[in-house]
Amino acid sequence: MILTIDQVLTSEELNDIIEKLSQANFIDGTATAGWHAKLVKNNTQIEKNSLQSQPLEDLVKTALRRNVLLKMSVCPKCIHTLLFSRYEKGMSYGSHTDNAFMGGQQFWRSDVSFTLFLSSPETYSGGELVIEKTEGETAYKLQAGSMLVYPSSFLHHVNPVSEGVRLVVVGWIESLVRNPAQREILFDLDTVRRSIFAKDGKTLEFDILSKTYANLLRQWGS
Repeated sequence: MILTIDQVLTSEELNDIIEKLSQANFIDGTATAGWHAKLVKNNTQIEKNSLQSQPLEDLVKTALRRNVLLKMSVCPKCIHTLLFSRYEKGMSYGSHTDNAFMGGQQFWRSDVSFTLFLSSPETYSGGELVIEKTEGETAYKLQAGSMLVYPSSFLHHVNPVSEGVRLVVVGWIESLVRNPAQREILFDLDTVRRSIFAKDGKTLEFDILSKTYANLLRQWGS
């Protein structure tokens, strides 16, 4: 399931991130790319151990953890490996797939990938995130503060930036439910039960759906 989530960041959080990034030191993005992705990755990103890195990661993770739609669609177990990336004119990221496991001393699965857009789309040209599927390609260029969430199993690329600067946060989530089809079923059930609760309160139908949701999560979760 591919999902766009609007207004993940407040305007204050977005401005704070942009301000901190303006003072950060950016390095060659190939430092964190896999051996094959290095061949097609052309961007910069802030150093993981820089003074700005940890406060920025904490801010973004706080925003993600409070987002109800993300919780419903992804069932996060761990949000990990955040990268604050910058694309200037001529930069791009060719077709690639994300590594199955990421980390240093501890490893996490990359079940779900996300791109949190920081630059307003009218401030740069090109730079679309393109998801490559068997039925064709779909390009995404979201408003600042909005996020695209998609299975890490997809091939994807970033089109060349022709004008301006593209700032994004990319990251990965290890889900409690690794199977994307099962996550979609849980998302649909959760959506329906929340709709019933909002309309009619705690009814018998709500309770039965909640029982089914919980039991499937027990069966599929890890």
